[in-house]
Amino acid sequence: MPEIDVTGGPVARGDEILTPEALAFVAELQELFGVRRDELLDLRRQRRDAVARSHRFDFLPETREVRETAWTVAPAPGDLRDRRVEITGPTERKMTINALNSGARVWLADLEDANTPHWGNVVGGQINLYDAVRRAISFASPDGREYALREDGRLATIVVRPRGWHFDESHLLVDGRPVVGALVDFGLYFFHNAEELLRRGSGPYFYLPKMESHLEARLWNEVFTFAQQRLGIAHGTIRATVLIETMPAAFEMEEILYELREHASGLNAGRWDYLFSIIKYFRDSGADFVLPDRNSVTMTAPFMRAYTELLVRTCHKRGAFAIGGMAAFIPSRRDPQVNQLALAKVREDKEREAGDGFDGSWVAHPDLVPICQEVFDRVLGGRPNQLDRLREEVSVTADQLLDVRSTPGAVTEAGLRNNISVAVQYLASWLAGNGAVAINNLMEDAATAEIARSQIWQWVHNDVELDTGTTVTGELVERILDKELAKICDALGKEQFDEERFAQARKLVLEVALADDYADFLTLPAYQVSSEK
Repeated sequence: MPEIDVTGGPVARGDEILTPEALAFVAELQELFGVRRDELLDLRRQRRDAVARSHRFDFLPETREVRETAWTVAPAPGDLRDRRVEITGPTERKMTINALNSGARVWLADLEDANTPHWGNVVGGQINLYDAVRRAISFASPDGREYALREDGRLATIVVRPRGWHFDESHLLVDGRPVVGALVDFGLYFFHNAEELLRRGSGPYFYLPKMESHLEARLWNEVFTFAQQRLGIAHGTIRATVLIETMPAAFEMEEILYELREHASGLNAGRWDYLFSIIKYFRDSGADFVLPDRNSVTMTAPFMRAYTELLVRTCHKRGAFAIGGMAAFIPSRRDPQVNQLALAKVREDKEREAGDGFDGSWVAHPDLVPICQEVFDRVLGGRPNQLDRLREEVSVTADQLLDVRSTPGAVTEAGLRNNISVAVQYLASWLAGNGAVAINNLMEDAATAEIARSQIWQWVHNDVELDTGTTVTGELVERILDKELAKICDALGKEQFDEERFAQARKLVLEVALADDYADFLTLPAYQVSSEK
């Protein structure tokens, strides 16, 4: 039996989660599946190198039979058949209670993009989930307000999102090497909660992020199969929804569902990470792949439209649910006019998704739940989903998925300033332990920050010209960054402005947005310099 060493510091109630038995289970997962994870990350690099040479991508000829033969995923359990509204958020204690109480059908309990994986958050999030599963969670805020689970209505079904395959947990070591973060997050939650969830009429449900191939889905399926067998849980009890949020995964939707078919429940249109992935993969493929300002790239852009249409078609063909993208707007109690315009956009977005056949969609704030609910109620009526809408008229080609050039909009100085400001504010917050940040009435997480810094990198390295006629250069980015930092300091006040943390964030922005060697994920260098241990 492999041994696991805990190098992280003490966390309140951590001994309830980091039990010898739970750690042994995680160590076993690492020993069995860690090497294959490493091989798959190497395959990612090889695939990206091929794209850098060819500037092309296509559906896999070797899996044509999977796409052309008849099969379906396993039927959904009762509490996952109606997913018309899903709320997302980190596993912070107050958020956990608010999400469960929100009226949404599902809570995406986020251990990934909306969470900074500082050791206290990694363990603390598991404690909060443990308590939430047992309906034993409460919270008293410093201002005296009390939070508790509602007793007058249904609580949201918990679906946990572990970290992606790329992230290692430096505070847990097996044979001196960090454990794969995804295996830590999955292993601890499954070990402590699978039986309890089943006893309460639910089950261990997961959202799987950042996958780039059906081979990565196959690895997850092997993890699920082993974990269920190891703990005496019936095969097929685990259910997984896969976020299609990378460009390669969009070309393998059917193959991904096929690999997970005994454990799959659906796919989600992870729109922000998908934009990031498009930029990342084709960052050095010339002007045809340069996107305009991120705020002007909407879901009606031709390449985004092709992606979502294909997702609904694929899901319903295979009996899986299609879940729409994030409404990131954060309502403001101080600006009714901003609210009115933004809520109209949220409604329009959800109406398009419901009309396209999606079975539900995401929101980032409890105040948006009623809007999403109303839109899908109107389309669904008494039905729990739209699996009967097969969308057989949809046919999407590789060229349509890659038609970035037809995206309307421009690259503007305002867009560059916004990207720089969001990137530095987000990283400063991330370093402080908060992975979901409200900036300008939008919920920014790692995915949106990735778009911001990747656009800067692409614009600099492709000599893109702004609407002002100025070419984007590293020197220009650095000048604007310092001006934005001065604005942030003025807005916060010198007493609230953490100079050391913002200096770290500034250095990271310049590293991930300007260095010739593009960092695959900004959170990896941020994790290395994080002051939290």
